[in-house]
Amino acid sequence: MSRRVVITSMGAVTPLGIGVDTFWANLKEGKSGAGPITYFDIEKFSSKIGAQVKDFDPTQWLDEKEADNKDPFVTYAIASAQLAFDRSGLDFEKVDRTRIGVVMGTGIGGIQTIEKQKEVYDARGPRRIRPYFIPMLIGNMGAGEISMRFGLQGPNLAVMSACATGNNAIGDAFRLIQNNKADVIIAGGTEAAITPLGFGGFASMKALTTRNDEPEKASRPFDVDRDGFLMGEGAGALLLETEEHAKARGAEILAEIVGYGMTADAYHMTQPSPGGRGAMEAMRLALADAHLDPSDIDYINTHGTATPTGDIAELQAIQTLFGDHAQNGLLVSSTKSMTGHLLGAAGAVESIACISAIREGIVPPTINLDNPEPDYKIDLIPHHAREAKIKTAINNSFGFGGHNAVLIFKAYED
Repeated sequence: MSRRVVITSMGAVTPLGIGVDTFWANLKEGKSGAGPITYFDIEKFSSKIGAQVKDFDPTQWLDEKEADNKDPFVTYAIASAQLAFDRSGLDFEKVDRTRIGVVMGTGIGGIQTIEKQKEVYDARGPRRIRPYFIPMLIGNMGAGEISMRFGLQGPNLAVMSACATGNNAIGDAFRLIQNNKADVIIAGGTEAAITPLGFGGFASMKALTTRNDEPEKASRPFDVDRDGFLMGEGAGALLLETEEHAKARGAEILAEIVGYGMTADAYHMTQPSPGGRGAMEAMRLALADAHLDPSDIDYINTHGTATPTGDIAELQAIQTLFGDHAQNGLLVSSTKSMTGHLLGAAGAVESIACISAIREGIVPPTINLDNPEPDYKIDLIPHHAREAKIKTAINNSFGFGGHNAVLIFKAYED
């Protein structure tokens, strides 16, 4: 019999605030993290808005020299892990660090470092490229740096599955612990890709919203007037442990992770499979893994990016799989309406939202949902959070390349 896996702490670096408490308070209030892009000259771009992390000081987590040698996606990862460990009560002097692992993924990695060093190369030649250029940009360095910082010698890997990354990282950590490869794993996703090339690439695809005059109203998942996603950034980290390990050290158990499903659309680089087939199958597999029926689910935190085809495919998948329950009792929302799309960090941050909803009995809303898609009678929690008893929640994440990853969290019962 596989071991029960619980969540004992969380850390968040988001456009809605740094730290889980601030993030969750703003999410419940329906606040938007959107605003004008300030990192670079945005004048020539079609989209001029995003969801940037605000008031983040890397020297709060690293000394100045360390911070200078790390891409922001790594710094965000370190900060989210530190926040989670600080709240966990885990005493590193009393645990076996060979049994503690890290699974921290990213969708894009160190694109800021790549762009800056290309400028150096063009202006001053190859000899002036930074010696740490490669270690700064590679996608595994969030996981690597966390392990080095805390001396964690267990399984260590980085997942890269586009916007499904965060969920895949948590799900893979879940499997490692179930299969007795570790007792504790810090897992999640990180992203810092709001750069001229990163932002410009999505804009060139016409994937981004251009509602530039109304940033806070720009991210409109499931609304008929949606015109693309709001690009965000940040990181989320969850501390997973065996139930036995958590109890032995007297940890507070926040929730249990009970299901993980993943599939491939095998259809298109950027478009979902017709009818949301891949997404539906990933949810079905997660339910089977958790030994739950569709009617057992109280809340779904959707992928819900506000793209025309992606939103429809997800609604089709939910309506098909959940049947009557989709229209009678199931609560569904997209927190990307507030955070924007954090790409490889999205699943981790949205898992934090699911666990917080379970713990507080409050479902975060889908803001800006003025005109819901008329063909789907699903309760999408428009505009305002709602009180509801949430025992079991699904978190959906889907990525370019056809990656689908679904997690199921449940209120912990001894």
